Amino acid sequence: MEVKKKHGFTGSIGFVLAAAGSAVGVGNIWRFPYLVARDGGGLFILVYLVLVLTFGFVLLTTDIAIGRKTGKNAWDAFQSIVPKWGFLGKLTFLVPTLIMTYYCVIGGWILKYAFVFLSGQGQIAANDGYFTQFIQNPISPIFFMLVFLIITSIIVYKGVEKGVEKFSRYVMPILLVIIVGIALYSLTLSYTDASGVTRTGIQGLAVYLIPQFEGLTISKFLNIVLDAMSQLFFSLSVSMGIMITYGSYVKKDVNLNKSIAQIEFFDTSVALIAGAMIIPSVFVFTGIDGMAQGPSLMFVSLPKVFASMGIAGPIVGLLFFVMILFAAFTSSVSIMETLVANCMNIFDKNRKQMSLVICLYSLVAAIIICLGYNVFYFECTLPNGVVGQLLDIADYISNSFLMPLISFLTAIFIGYIVKPQWIIEEIEQDGVKFKRKKSSFPPKRVNEFNK
Repeated sequence: MEVKKKHGFTGSIGFVLAAAGSAVGVGNIWRFPYLVARDGGGLFILVYLVLVLTFGFVLLTTDIAIGRKTGKNAWDAFQSIVPKWGFLGKLTFLVPTLIMTYYCVIGGWILKYAFVFLSGQGQIAANDGYFTQFIQNPISPIFFMLVFLIITSIIVYKGVEKGVEKFSRYVMPILLVIIVGIALYSLTLSYTDASGVTRTGIQGLAVYLIPQFEGLTISKFLNIVLDAMSQLFFSLSVSMGIMITYGSYVKKDVNLNKSIAQIEFFDTSVALIAGAMIIPSVFVFTGIDGMAQGPSLMFVSLPKVFASMGIAGPIVGLLFFVMILFAAFTSSVSIMETLVANCMNIFDKNRKQMSLVICLYSLVAAIIICLGYNVFYFECTLPNGVVGQLLDIADYISNSFLMPLISFLTAIFIGYIVKPQWIIEEIEQDGVKFKRKKSSFPPKRVNEFNK
């Protein structure tokens, strides 16, 4: 049997940028802002920050530590630690398998809008029904999805060191600069509507940051917590095997304590800045009612916002969709990388072979998802009351069922089976001090678990 060389990151910077690239994606720039708008502005942000600094940090630390200590991907990592818990690795593998089926579809949508603004036709995207007409077309969404998928596959095909790391080193700094620039521009906006009411970007920022407690009930608060929790899973890429796979590529001399803190900071900062970029802009031109668009906020409302900006609109619109296209690529690369790395071990094939296989699988599945808005269209009421199609079903199963279940099982696995000290020892290699050990893994609890 041919011994396959294991790829790896060249250092801590490459690892941090690649892992942050996985975390910073469509979830941060598309999902986070509309959840904030829907769930009370600053109240959602407060709950989210608390969860990120506690629960999110523990899960992120656990996934990366498991990957580096075992040197294996999610499929084999749990099996190598405690054979009876091998099922958890298999369960984890299902998440990116599902997400990949629709992530490249969304990536294709973003690519379409970037192309529209690049060709100087951004005004057309602001027309009512434009997005609906696009996704209901049986050909156009498949074409743009295919282009997005091919680019993602090429990056993964080249391997993590030559592909993911190099891609992230250039994309992430550019992404951050564009986000900050548009966010600052949004705060300078001012618009007077037909009724004579003037709204400003600063007022929109207040809507974004100030908690709204009016009409808050226990039920609504629990929904906010659940929304923040689901956002955390998707945003930080935890409980889906991605960070375990990336952890297995990290060299032993990399300071995990420092790197994990940087990933956490970068991911959360981009989410907050993205909210400051989108919500004030939408508020200025469409008011509070415009923020009720939900998941379609970016594709339906923002083109109207850009169209209202006059000469600057096409430029700002192009920058925005190019930016989020970069974010989508970094996340799609990490999802496909996880699938390829797992399948290389499962089927004993090399990277190039499995990259092609995963690309074909993703293509077939994504075509079915695209056709779910036209040829295979149907409506299904999900347990949360949302009426959705094929994409919504896949998203609900992965984010609202599988990822919470895997997080719960992982907590049991670390807390009661292998014990927290197992993770702490990996973080504190070579005398590195685990600064957040007491807050994340309290000594009393560690001692109790280790008995």
